[in-house]
Amino acid sequence: MESLMEQPRKPNKPHSQSPLPFIGQKRQIIQAFRNTLDRIIPNDGQGWTVVDVFGGSGLLAHNAKHLKQKARVIYNDFDNFSQRLYHIHDTNRLRQQLYAILEPLPRAKRIDNNVKTQLLEIIQAFDGFVDYHSVSTWLLFSGKQISHIDELPKHEFYNTIRRSDYPMVGGYLDGLEIMSESFEVLMPKFYHQGKTLFILDPPSLHTKQEAYGLGEYFGMIQFLKLMKWIRPPYLFFSSTKSEFVSYLDYVKAHEPETWERVGDFEKLSFTAHVNNSSKYEDNMVFKI
Repeated sequence: MESLMEQPRKPNKPHSQSPLPFIGQKRQIIQAFRNTLDRIIPNDGQGWTVVDVFGGSGLLAHNAKHLKQKARVIYNDFDNFSQRLYHIHDTNRLRQQLYAILEPLPRAKRIDNNVKTQLLEIIQAFDGFVDYHSVSTWLLFSGKQISHIDELPKHEFYNTIRRSDYPMVGGYLDGLEIMSESFEVLMPKFYHQGKTLFILDPPSLHTKQEAYGLGEYFGMIQFLKLMKWIRPPYLFFSSTKSEFVSYLDYVKAHEPETWERVGDFEKLSFTAHVNNSSKYEDNMVFKI
């Protein structure tokens, strides 16, 4: 099997989107992130530390390291995205097997049960790593998610399979320190350290926090614990599905000490599309 380290490298240009499917990746606002990073961290980042607390697909940490090459960049990989990258060759092999069945069928249409059975048999018999995140984007209606491959048969299938293999992405995680810790463990280590930027893209409130490999929800208690560890400089991603901006309004009115720490921020807003009929507002809130 071709490992991540053996794949062709393209070091001259940072990725603008995740190399594999990932819900909530920041490709729509990556240029704004780069511009803001330049405002917070000067030059090549010498002496700085960047902590991507909810690392996700690694896209933000990857860009931070590419732009600030002398900075220490920590990628908190609680989604095991690095494992998915390592097995990208297997993912492409499985895609090819499924595509051989689906290529003649109409695109974006429901798949009948006979074909669905064929596809499930191929997946169950596959002799390599099965990336359920990628598989769900090939076979489920846009925006549908699963947290384990065993959930796949419960859903109706649609022919949304990718037409080509995913490109090899050797070097995507080069230079990053990869950790896998709860924010409650990770953030206190750097809270009092100077020249340290927290990048925060937590789950929306009351959503499954699969990023932590748990079946629990990211609820108000977790959110309030997180807010305890936020201080400038920080860069926080939220959306209309998040309570963050409303919380800041509350803090401004009722908690002057907390407002002194997190307030007087700047905010950039962007429209994000889940599919053709669903959209929401993404916010990038930051304090330098």
